[in-house]
Amino acid sequence: MKSRFESKEYEFLETESRETEDGTILSIFLNNPSSRNSMTWKMGEEFFDLIHSIRKQKKLPRAVIISGRSDVFCAGGDLNLLRSFSEKSFSQNRRDMRKFYGFFLSVRKLPVPVIAAVNGHAIGAGLSLTFGCDLRIFASDGKYSFNFVRLGIHPGMGSSFLAPELLGKSLGGRLLLTGETFNGEMAKEWGLALDAVPKTSVYERAMELALSLSKAAPLALQELKQNLYSWKQLDSALKKEAESQARNFISDDFKETIQSIIEKRDPKFKGK
Repeated sequence: MKSRFESKEYEFLETESRETEDGTILSIFLNNPSSRNSMTWKMGEEFFDLIHSIRKQKKLPRAVIISGRSDVFCAGGDLNLLRSFSEKSFSQNRRDMRKFYGFFLSVRKLPVPVIAAVNGHAIGAGLSLTFGCDLRIFASDGKYSFNFVRLGIHPGMGSSFLAPELLGKSLGGRLLLTGETFNGEMAKEWGLALDAVPKTSVYERAMELALSLSKAAPLALQELKQNLYSWKQLDSALKKEAESQARNFISDDFKETIQSIIEKRDPKFKGK
């Protein structure tokens, strides 16, 4: 029998519950295997719906784990979704991007600890989602990158706020400006990841952490989560990101990005 957290079927998400003597540990899996768990608009709607339904429960889970099916966490924005942005107006994109960010960053409003079990590569918006969680376990040899500028767009999904918040302006800014790739061991060294383990052990390690957190007083944790974060500051950054990306999406450079992805070559930007 499914638990109360698993009562609804989703196309791009899967859930699992583990019942313990202290309460429920809920796991959410991104599940879009045909495109390496890339983010679609439908996945975002489902994610928001699920997070909202969890928040409405009278008895909350003691912790939530977010991971990816197969051997990848999330490859970022879906190509068809990105292509659709290049065909919309500035005002449409500004509105839609702000909404899209809100779908996934709703996880930040969960009043319980959220662990990102980053079981493989996490790129762009997929990496940003892990930054929106409270704690992170990374795959040692996973590849992680904020590749936005390499796609001709301003960083999004809150990364322009979250990266400096977690890593400081120097390192956070470096990762955003260069789009460089780092691995799980580097993330652990920087203090971004609580641990870095082989990808086959990431979920197990995250569950160990979730079980440990479930021993803490739930009301105290809920109060702590409210005090740890400033949604107002993040929301302000999201509005600026949406406007910047909306301008980028109608540029010649972004059209070049889409064409280069289709043709499997490096883009040639001209600043138009």
